[in-house]
Amino acid sequence: MSKGPTDKTTLAAIDSLRGTVTMARVLVESGRTIDLAGLDAEAATLCAQVAKLPAAIGQRLRPALEALVRDVEGLAATLPYPPGRP
Repeated sequence: MSKGPTDKTTLAAIDSLRGTVTMARVLVESGRTIDLAGLDAEAATLCAQVAKLPAAIGQRLRPALEALVRDVEGLAATLPYPPGRP
């Protein structure tokens, strides 16, 4: 029996990261400053998990991953430019 990631555990990780991104976006939109270091680490873990999956499972998770990408792009659009940038 394999102890690697499954589509259920990976989907749960995707959903968790989407929740984190959504919360970060809400905080940014309310004027709060956020630290994205944890988000980077969580995304790296998720990418490693997805890379271990068989291609067929990866294909089934594609819609959820694409939704996550849209959420991350939405968050990026709300982030202010760093000082000194246009």
